[in-house]
Amino acid sequence: MTLRLFLVRHGETVDNVAGIYAGVRDSPLTAHGVLQARRFGAHLASRLAVIGPVRHVFASDLKRAVETATAVVDAQAAPASGNKAGVPSASSGPSKTDAIEADLSLEPTASLKIVQLPELRERDFGSAEGEKFGVDLALAGAESRQQMGQRAERFVEGHLMPQLTVEQAASGGCIVVVAHGLILASLLRVLLVRYGARELARLAGGKMPGWSNTGYVELVANIISSAPVTADDPSGPGSTAEVSDERTLTLVPPPLPANEPPITLSVVGVNVLKHLEGLKKTRGGIGSAQFDKRQRTMDSFFGPAAKKAKVEHGSGKA
Repeated sequence: MTLRLFLVRHGETVDNVAGIYAGVRDSPLTAHGVLQARRFGAHLASRLAVIGPVRHVFASDLKRAVETATAVVDAQAAPASGNKAGVPSASSGPSKTDAIEADLSLEPTASLKIVQLPELRERDFGSAEGEKFGVDLALAGAESRQQMGQRAERFVEGHLMPQLTVEQAASGGCIVVVAHGLILASLLRVLLVRYGARELARLAGGKMPGWSNTGYVELVANIISSAPVTADDPSGPGSTAEVSDERTLTLVPPPLPANEPPITLSVVGVNVLKHLEGLKKTRGGIGSAQFDKRQRTMDSFFGPAAKKAKVEHGSGKA
């Protein structure tokens, strides 16, 4: 089992439906968006035997991303409680009740926290915030791609690099980053420049993919290691091997080139939406309406009192 990184966009929002620029504007999830978030959380939990548990969750500090991240944390806790809190499996079909009574109030694991960071906010669209699509973003004073890239760099250096080590990669599990389409594209580019230049070229010549609501990019961490050296062939360019009379071998692997990271990242999924198969939006405008947290599933009335997911607020400027 190796370390995996999931870059996921938040669920559908009211402004997404309305076709409105919402970067730093805090647009709420729709009822359908909550269902999407729950499906994604359940999807990761259902793959536990293959990908391991979620070890870290980072999210934009905007509400739509935090609520989507909460669904991930809640679903990780659900197996321990026998899924009594009503989290649907990724393969379960939607119902009208689910769509209008989706509930994110499950009890999370004690150790898994959501780290909220302004660095992961969506692009600031300037004066175009809240306006219909089609505004000249240059005239609106929108944040530049270079500025978004700088934010992504700060996030990688401050939060992901400590996790992208040989030890962490070998221990397996998942890191989940919940944010927004444009900043995720900047983040993916920064990651691949550092850890996967070949993957960057492979992705349509460096063109970043788009993200649907709760669509995700999945990356796998690969540990860079030397080829095995045997007593009969203690070679290996740049290696040093010592063979005793008992034919035991001590291998000193060749040093990595200067500034070469000890791991690489491979992209194994782009804008994956398998968890949304069979999910249909409730008719009559209910699915597109803002989600009302006062509406809860029937199971939630019979389960234990819910607790909110633990949240850590990261420092730094957006």
